[in-house]
Amino acid sequence: MKLVSKNNPMRHYQWGDGCDGWVLVDTAALSVKQERMPPNTAETVHYHQYAQQFFFILHGTATFEVDSQSFKIAAGEGFHIKAGETHRIINEGDEDLEFVLSSQPSTNNDRYPSQTPSAP
Repeated sequence: MKLVSKNNPMRHYQWGDGCDGWVLVDTAALSVKQERMPPNTAETVHYHQYAQQFFFILHGTATFEVDSQSFKIAAGEGFHIKAGETHRIINEGDEDLEFVLSSQPSTNNDRYPSQTPSAP
């Protein structure tokens, strides 16, 4: 067992346009990360064939686009994305967006560009 946190992660990484991530748990069955997105940033639209994901918003407001629908999720709220759903997260706000992201199983080698996903 090892205590992990944003200040003591397994690994730090950067993605997108100035976004940061901290790996807290990384196994084949489960991935848990904390991520930060600066204002006016977005990830690319994609899907996961096998992984479901749960986002819990710590700070700011997230906009999720899921299968052509838009959802606003505030701090203290969570959002579940099922495997196969085309999605992305966007920070349209004027402050950093921070969230915890749990994926089961891990999304390692399970991220595909936007298109109609095949059934898992």
